[in-house]
Amino acid sequence: MNNTDLKKYPVLPVVPQHVGLIMDGNGRWAHARGLPRLAGHRAGVQCLETVFRAAVEFGVSILTLYAFSTENWNRPESEVRGLLRILGDTLQNEIDKLDEHGVQLRHIGDLTPLSEALKRPICSAIELTKENDRLIVNVAFNYGGRREIVEAVRDIVRLGIPPEQISEETIAEHLYTGGVPDPDLIIRTSGEMRVSNFMIWQGAYAEYYVTPTFWPDFDRDEFYQALLAFSHRKRRFGEVEIG
Repeated sequence: MNNTDLKKYPVLPVVPQHVGLIMDGNGRWAHARGLPRLAGHRAGVQCLETVFRAAVEFGVSILTLYAFSTENWNRPESEVRGLLRILGDTLQNEIDKLDEHGVQLRHIGDLTPLSEALKRPICSAIELTKENDRLIVNVAFNYGGRREIVEAVRDIVRLGIPPEQISEETIAEHLYTGGVPDPDLIIRTSGEMRVSNFMIWQGAYAEYYVTPTFWPDFDRDEFYQALLAFSHRKRRFGEVEIG
């Protein structure tokens, strides 16, 4: 950052390594402007580059984006089709730029319901960016926290691991995020006070930050304010602070 940025965004004493983002409010953003809901979803995609740049500048290493939940299939068919189309368009139009900027894309969730025409670019993007290490971005698409735990348990059963050998670490290793540190901070936009089935195992001791700002308006300033709030939290992990 330059000197002007340092005045506006002083270096934070503590920065979360892993930030989860519940990107909520696209539909309400569009409704407030008299636009169709899909216009809000497209606007939400437009702000991702700003968030990625800010994450790198502020020192965040991992972002996990809640892009499409297992429950989102219950939305109107036209909206679901539109969301899938936006995913495909974004991969086609942005993957080279993301690769150039050192972003490593990963997917967490279940790709099974998606068409082969959509699975291919997703897998190609993951393969193309797998060596990048400037910023890891987990895209949670067709993701649900409860289903993730169920799938982890099924994997453990399939492997024949004896019950007495199953620990919290065992389950964590078999989650979609196996090998990735748990989120330190989870940000939710649009003011809703719920986790919506997002990283319910991994977020057990995450700090939460809720802003009334709709996701398409979430910018660098908003991100910094969330990180600043995190830097002032005292994380005890169930212990009592002494002294």
